[in-house]
Amino acid sequence: MNHIARLQLTTAAFGCILGAACSSSSRTASDSAATSVATDTAHGVTAGDTALPLIADTLQPVVITDTIPGDSDDPAIWVDPRNAAASLVLGTDKSDSTGAVFVFGLDGHIDHARSVRPLKRMNNVDIEYGLERNGARIDIAVATERNRQRLRVFALPGMRPIDDGGIEVFDGDVNRAPMGIALYRRPHDGAIFAFVGGKSGPTDGSYIWQYRLTANAAGVVTGTKVRAFGAYSGRKEIEAIAVDDSLGFVYYSDEGVGVRQYFADPDSSNRELALFATTGVAEDHEGLAIYATGTGTGYILLSDQGANRLQVFSREGTAANPFEHRRLAVIPVRARQTDGLDVTERALGARFPRGMLVMMSDRGAFHYYDWRDVEAAIGRARK
Repeated sequence: MNHIARLQLTTAAFGCILGAACSSSSRTASDSAATSVATDTAHGVTAGDTALPLIADTLQPVVITDTIPGDSDDPAIWVDPRNAAASLVLGTDKSDSTGAVFVFGLDGHIDHARSVRPLKRMNNVDIEYGLERNGARIDIAVATERNRQRLRVFALPGMRPIDDGGIEVFDGDVNRAPMGIALYRRPHDGAIFAFVGGKSGPTDGSYIWQYRLTANAAGVVTGTKVRAFGAYSGRKEIEAIAVDDSLGFVYYSDEGVGVRQYFADPDSSNRELALFATTGVAEDHEGLAIYATGTGTGYILLSDQGANRLQVFSREGTAANPFEHRRLAVIPVRARQTDGLDVTERALGARFPRGMLVMMSDRGAFHYYDWRDVEAAIGRARK
């Protein structure tokens, strides 16, 4: 596979210093008392995250979202194909009976009209493009409603439910309540699949269940189980799952152990391709996402939850082993106790011209990072 594309580092990208968040237009973030709010003065965005101490070389967000009322967990980015600056960020609230999938603009403010609530313990959410429904292609968001053992499916951008109340998973087994979710669009035929991980599961290589999602004649999205696969250590749980659509791989975090890699196509082999990040992670292995820099090149991002760090691994392997993912950087971040994260390499208007990283923070908010700042931090770590 190709080597990682050389990073383009600019003077502005190196502007991350103590007490300042980075931006091409001198982004800053101010913290005062413990109950103050963080403010992105360059863009006039104010959000309700509790103030945190700023540490030198800690990656600073350019936007902190409005604070949600419950327990934030996992984000997903939807890129508007007509106007990227109007793209959305979805974030789950995993409260037991007052949970939600909140919708945020790129300014970090909640779009209450499109947010969906109340729901029952929404864990993770993911997005896929181009589901065939009633003769058209639509974009969908799929989230796990843990207390009902179901997947919830919403049509984007309006977030209208199209699942007739949800798709039951794990045959309704309450002990395997769904947590992790990742979507895969198979390149050759456009078929869409959901990978689901639960609170618990077997250690016989069948922990992850894969469902094909299709819309029936009434437009209701249903799920058909097509595969059960995946090693599990039995230590904790498997929540974070990410799919590399273009390369056809699925990754998941076996918490406390490492990141496992498999083929995404249900017709492929069920053999494990890699187990990496087995050392150097505090507690736990959590959110996963892929940032592509070219055909086959880029980064696999992992939330090192217990240490409030982002760990960066190579998307491509080595000449000796195509599934050897080298650790490239370990980056302290301002987000705390991050469960879920998401990233896009797509330009999202003038504020995020190289894409954006979103990380959940334990104070009921989500942090938006300009990819230029992440890239600069990777560059500094590799010097």
